[in-house]
Amino acid sequence: MLGKSLIISLFSLSLSRLPLPESVTLTSLPQLNNHSADSFTFHVEATKDPKALINSIRNASRKMQVGVALKPKTSVDAVLEFANECDILLVMTVEPGFGGQKFMVPMMEKVKRLRELYPEKDIQVDGGLGPSTIDAAAAAGANMIVAGSSIFKSNDRAVVIKQLRDSVIKYGHGVNANV
Repeated sequence: MLGKSLIISLFSLSLSRLPLPESVTLTSLPQLNNHSADSFTFHVEATKDPKALINSIRNASRKMQVGVALKPKTSVDAVLEFANECDILLVMTVEPGFGGQKFMVPMMEKVKRLRELYPEKDIQVDGGLGPSTIDAAAAAGANMIVAGSSIFKSNDRAVVIKQLRDSVIKYGHGVNANV
């Protein structure tokens, strides 16, 4: 896991699209904002007051996007009360914690529901995404893809990234396809 100090250093090198580890705290938000963090996504299960957390993130930076993540066992209903206040709705398609896990196809029902409820929002999926699973995610409505193992273990990373991006575009969610 990347530590906060390393992330701050990397941001100083203008690498502003790195995912932030869970160890980054709210006291880090102003510092991350100063280093061009584009977004801050939190797990809904990790807070008792999601609205207060969203407000804290917004107060730290009006430019930083706010995202909320759902673990596989968490219902979409857990975010409906404040989803309109978020920019990104993230469906975990594996249990968070380590890479290389198998993609959970049943999570696509969550993606479909979120896409139906929030057609203009960024719907992100994270876990087990690669050439063999991307069509299911994109067809369900995902337009932001987090792919680690499938890219970094590939002999041709550019080809895999292109496959992911092309699938999102093919299914009509790729105007701002973020892969």
